[in-house]
Amino acid sequence: MCTTCGCGTDKPEIDGHAHHHVHDEPTHVHSHAPGVSSERMITIEQDILGKNNEYARKNRLYLEQNNVLAINLVSSPGSGKTALLTRTIDETKSKSSVAVIEGDQQTSNDAERIRKTGALAVQINTGKGCHLDAHMVGHAFERVPVDALETIYIENVGNLVCPAAFDLGEKARVVILSVTEGDDKPLKYPDIFHGSHLLLLNKIDLLPYVDFDVDACIDYARRINPDIDVIQCSAKTGEGMPMWYQWVSEKKADHPQ
Repeated sequence: MCTTCGCGTDKPEIDGHAHHHVHDEPTHVHSHAPGVSSERMITIEQDILGKNNEYARKNRLYLEQNNVLAINLVSSPGSGKTALLTRTIDETKSKSSVAVIEGDQQTSNDAERIRKTGALAVQINTGKGCHLDAHMVGHAFERVPVDALETIYIENVGNLVCPAAFDLGEKARVVILSVTEGDDKPLKYPDIFHGSHLLLLNKIDLLPYVDFDVDACIDYARRINPDIDVIQCSAKTGEGMPMWYQWVSEKKADHPQ
């Protein structure tokens, strides 16, 4: 199992079909595994991440060749990723040109919510795994009609730790943080903020009812990543969502054609 987060070696399921993927050995180095030296663990991590990066390179090339923009959405559980995606699909009128790859340990609940919008959703169940990797996502790409798509949203497993280490071949990574979480999350989980292009501060409709310092949170995020964009929004009320749609449109415009 992963020696940092404890995720297991279960084969992931893509729409109910088991697939082999890059976790043939343990990954990460910062925890202890009985009988495994720290030097051996470093070698294992380098090998696994090297393999993942090669799959990510192939994914990126495949997407560029097909003029498809991929955005990797990462967050804690309950931040509102799926609600944000369903509203995005409904309001941008792009059901036919959008697909979503849904990552969860179990169930297809979120994929079903996406499908109700009319958009295609491919479910990846990671079992005991705590994140998606580039090999899993590459297999999921085989199930979407990339020649008819403009955008693929990848909804990663809810986790602010392990997804930070795994490039999926995406054009952009977006970290979603709900105001119901702590405003110091960027300091507690710096890697995920350092590697993200955009911070979506979601559920701002709840600000009157929670103890959350927006300015401090943004300051912490920019201490970690001075170049990170920030958008405040509410997937429930729609506040700030047009700025998110504009950000995606700009990424499409920047995408190789």
